[in-house]
Amino acid sequence: MENNYSKNNINDIQVAERKYIKSNRLLKFKIIFFLTPVFLFLVSIFWLRYQKVFAYRSSNSISDQKLLGHLPYKEISKNNLIEVQPNILVHKDMYSSLMKMKYEAQKEGVFLVFLSGYRSIKLQEEIFYSLKAARNQIAIERAKVSAPPGYSEHSTGFAIDIGDAQNRKTDFEVEFEDTRAFQWLKRNAAKYHFRLSFDKNHKSVDYEPWHWRYEGSIDALKIFEKANRENIFF
Repeated sequence: MENNYSKNNINDIQVAERKYIKSNRLLKFKIIFFLTPVFLFLVSIFWLRYQKVFAYRSSNSISDQKLLGHLPYKEISKNNLIEVQPNILVHKDMYSSLMKMKYEAQKEGVFLVFLSGYRSIKLQEEIFYSLKAARNQIAIERAKVSAPPGYSEHSTGFAIDIGDAQNRKTDFEVEFEDTRAFQWLKRNAAKYHFRLSFDKNHKSVDYEPWHWRYEGSIDALKIFEKANRENIFF
């Protein structure tokens, strides 16, 4: 009789332990289930705040280097330049892509003409100040359409101004965007590693549909890294 009683007690204790363990696991699961969304929400809030802080610091860092809305650029050595058209030089790294792009456009009946390539800082100085005086503009007004010396993409050799050979009246004009040349570039330029530098969303410089820059080499990407970072965050 006592043996039977002892066995019953033992069985009762084992069952009680199993219930306790099962109950404990269920409680943990419930805690995790309810806390996980809270944790994820807090992480997302932290990540958004981090991005805002990073973007703000990046903005300040880039803005500190700007002059009248333009980033500084060093003048490329003339040893790295090649003539792409009479009196128009470009960086040798972009020559092949540029000529290929022109050739492919021509096959489709679109004729690109190059208006301006590399400019020395001295030439940029003459352009900036002479036109500023001729048009009776203050510096910040002139900078909307022309970079100050030392702050032009053209000095790198990786910038090219392009027009439509069949519609020359649109050279250096916003109306260039209505030409077949611009529409073709808009659809195809990225294939040859060119991108529009100053689109309609640019905050510092007026829209220039004719001004394109090359980003098809490591050197070019390094040069325009700050400009591209600015486009990403802003």
